Amino acid sequence: MQRFVDLAELGTPEVQELLALARRLEQHPEPQALAGKVLGLLFLNPSLRTLASFQSGMARLGGSSFVITPGQGSWQLETREGVVMNGAAAEHIREGLPVLASYCDALGIRAFAEGKDLASDLADRQFGAMAALVDRPLVNLESAINHPCQALADWKTLDELPGAGRRRFVLSWAMHPRALPLAVPAAIVHMAAMRGMEVIVLRPDGFALPPAIMERARAAAAVSGGSVSETTDRESALAGAHVLYAKEWGSTAHYGDAEADLEARRELGHWCVRPDWFARSAPDCRVMHCLPVRRNSAIADEVLDGPRSLVLRQAYNRLPAQMAVLHRLLKS
Repeated sequence: MQRFVDLAELGTPEVQELLALARRLEQHPEPQALAGKVLGLLFLNPSLRTLASFQSGMARLGGSSFVITPGQGSWQLETREGVVMNGAAAEHIREGLPVLASYCDALGIRAFAEGKDLASDLADRQFGAMAALVDRPLVNLESAINHPCQALADWKTLDELPGAGRRRFVLSWAMHPRALPLAVPAAIVHMAAMRGMEVIVLRPDGFALPPAIMERARAAAAVSGGSVSETTDRESALAGAHVLYAKEWGSTAHYGDAEADLEARRELGHWCVRPDWFARSAPDCRVMHCLPVRRNSAIADEVLDGPRSLVLRQAYNRLPAQMAVLHRLLKS
């Protein structure tokens, strides 16, 4: 494995091999496996779990890491092509990325969607341009339309549930005061489809995932024996559900229009996951969220702090999953 940029590029057998390695490293650590190796981490956007888990994982394998956050102790980076650099950015990625790559054995990059042009974000153009400048192992720490690290950890979390293989998995839109990127929902719907689950995307009108994301997930489900559908009907979606994955994202009907998006979600406060969502039709349903989560906006306290919640286990699983990725990329 030379790069870890999209879970779908690996295929199910290789994902399962990675997760077997993650479980082995949990039980039998290899504290010198990556001794002398250096991981570079470039964060153009904020992070807590991704940053901390990669640094911790690299240290636990005997390696080291450095972190670059442009504009905070380093020059701001320009990502646009053909631009006259007379603004705040002092350095272009065309020089900055090859330099950073030359200082490390593997490089991870986080670059969120710009949230202005849906076609551009779906094409992951900014991350693709940066990836083309890196001549060594590369990790996608979250791009405009993908988050393979989160998806891999969530696959591990689902593996830990009894009989979760082909069960009903609901990816539900949840309330947030502003539009968030499509990377996590796109990665998670595809991950669940790859697992062969019965996947249902539950969302309000105006917040449908783009056809390209849904078609890709349906193609994965066709291979795995799963299914992918979508609905606005919460009761029917949750009937018999085993897992509800709550996630916030922006209105695709108003992509790039912050005012229209705000208006579209103004009356959607009832899309906060509360205990009464499960009372009748899904009494044993577990709840997942990638974090960070807005309490009592996306998910109520009673759910997050109750026995349904898997959010802390998900967050923990980022560590062994990413240790497996680093081990596979860098262990000679």
